[in-house]
Amino acid sequence: MILRRLFARRARAAGETPSEQGSQWLAVADLMAALMMIFLFIAVLHMVQVERSQAAHEETRSEALALRDAIHAALLDEFEEDLERWNAELDREDLTLSFREPEVLFEQSSAAIRPRFEAILEDFMPRYAERLRPFAGVIREVRIEGHTSSEWAGAEDAREAYFANMDLSQRRTRSVLEYAWGLERVRGEDWFRERVAAVGMSSSRRVLDERGREDREASRRVEFSVLTDFESRLLGESGAPGAPDTGVMPVPRPLHSGPHSNSGAPTPG
Repeated sequence: MILRRLFARRARAAGETPSEQGSQWLAVADLMAALMMIFLFIAVLHMVQVERSQAAHEETRSEALALRDAIHAALLDEFEEDLERWNAELDREDLTLSFREPEVLFEQSSAAIRPRFEAILEDFMPRYAERLRPFAGVIREVRIEGHTSSEWAGAEDAREAYFANMDLSQRRTRSVLEYAWGLERVRGEDWFRERVAAVGMSSSRRVLDERGREDREASRRVEFSVLTDFESRLLGESGAPGAPDTGVMPVPRPLHSGPHSNSGAPTPG
């Protein structure tokens, strides 16, 4: 209405007839209507794209959760009867299998694997690789993690203790990896050897008790974690060539936990 009045005033000032004024106004009205239709079309298109993106996101997440449950079910089916005698635990949320008995794992202050842990690895590793093989298309990495407490006998400060534990945890996970690669049944799993990695975590993921204090025994552990390409697929990245459009989202592990334990730093003294 305001635009129409402005155009009428301008037309009168220019000496235009009412019919000429009406023609100009109709042309302007048609232009405005066309612009409104274009803007409406863009808005609707944007809404459709957002809805499709959200639907795809939810579908990918649902598939990922279903696949995570499938991997957990496969591992639990294979190892459920062994977990108690190994003093191990399988976490459904992040697909981590933890060995939590430091006295069984390594010689104190050493990366040498104890005979009992060698026997466990000889039994565990081939079955673990075999059970994960059907999911190889979405597995980005199988990570062997060494975790320690924050203590180190003779360390002058926390920094020195941290890096001493880092060195020890790295050497220990490497020992586990080298032992696994030496097993004949694991050597045949080419996909597994291409994805497995040994990572020393030092005391970066200590286990805390209900009072928020460090549980040193529980912090010393060895964990086998399954990491997938779900994050990159969820963000719309390409992922691995030839891999299906599904994956698993590893859920961050809280520092507060139950009675975990395993590989770790030497105790004081």
